[in-house]
Amino acid sequence: MFLGESGSGHSVIMDGPPENGGRNMGIRPMEMLLIGMGGCAAFDVVHILKKSRNNVSDCEAEIEAERADSEPKVFSKIHIHFIVKGEGLAEKAVTRAVSLSAEKYCSASIMLGKTAEITHDFEILEA
Repeated sequence: MFLGESGSGHSVIMDGPPENGGRNMGIRPMEMLLIGMGGCAAFDVVHILKKSRNNVSDCEAEIEAERADSEPKVFSKIHIHFIVKGEGLAEKAVTRAVSLSAEKYCSASIMLGKTAEITHDFEILEA
């Protein structure tokens, strides 16, 4: 079990499964990478939509991933499904926000894209 402490003063417990010597007391490090990517991308999507005066109230990023079969077991495929909630959100605006996040702003997504094929889609829900 490990305690990770960030430069911004926050902590997270990471651990592994018992069959690998862990105690299952925290999130797996590779899960942390996906959660970080999802948070980064969702933050970007909301920020871009709000900056262009869209009435967005929530954004969830659901992530599915596949890893390589052999060591190092890097991510080989990652799919992000965004669920964007707001009032009167246009598909064109959300498409633009998701694309800008993926291609320009989300450092985590762009970095993981060096080893993984990353795909995106979204749905819009009226708030």
